[in-house]
Amino acid sequence: MSNFEEASAGAKMDFAKDMSYGDYLGLDAILSSQHPLSDAHDEMLFIVQHQTSELWMRLAIHELQAARKVMVNGELAPAFKMLSRVARIFEQLNNAWDVLRTMTPSEYTAFRPSLGNSSGFQSHQYRLVEYLLGNRNNALMQVHKHKADALAALQDEIAQPSLYQVAIDHLCKGLGQASLAGSPGQENWTARREIQDLWQQVYENPSKYWALYELAEKLVDLEDYFRRWRFNHVTTVERIIGFKRGTGGTNGVAYLRKMLEVELFPELWHVRGAL
Repeated sequence: MSNFEEASAGAKMDFAKDMSYGDYLGLDAILSSQHPLSDAHDEMLFIVQHQTSELWMRLAIHELQAARKVMVNGELAPAFKMLSRVARIFEQLNNAWDVLRTMTPSEYTAFRPSLGNSSGFQSHQYRLVEYLLGNRNNALMQVHKHKADALAALQDEIAQPSLYQVAIDHLCKGLGQASLAGSPGQENWTARREIQDLWQQVYENPSKYWALYELAEKLVDLEDYFRRWRFNHVTTVERIIGFKRGTGGTNGVAYLRKMLEVELFPELWHVRGAL
């Protein structure tokens, strides 16, 4: 008996009537969904990189929605695990830029016309992640009005409190304060000194407010990885197309650099200078 035969002894070989690995994962559909529109070799890289990014974002949404749900129900410990997982998801998304950056401007130019007006700016999942975290701009939902399901998901999200608003509710309750989280439909969150002061109490006495202290650090960790993803996005785009206008009509690098200024949980960053 060969080493292979010995090692694989007992392994199931016939899946005519049973579910296989590919069946469970739906690999036929996944692996047949890459359809380059040009003969350029690097278009496959571009498609696969963005498709896998969308899969990771799907998981991030799943985790963020679950984290918010358990937090609303008063449970912080399960949320900590979920928030840590989302941070690591963005680490994976960061690594994907390293692969895409192996493509040169000449190689991208060979198939860029095939993209038409399609752009990552139109990713409803990315917008849903931002809405979940609290960076909300109702006007941007118009980009998705041609997709009823995507628009409905964003409208449903905007009607709920963001993850950060739920965290602030926990902060206020933990310190015996009335809620300062604002209304569920509130648009972009802006820093508020009274909330920063509450986080400062937590950071000045972590042993007394350990759960809130850990919540704060999980949120900072998540935004840290999210910011790195945004920065690597800008760098990748500048490396490949320079300062050309994006395929979706944005100012490209200029627009992405502006997004670097967005703070998801501003009081948690500002409080560091006050300690």
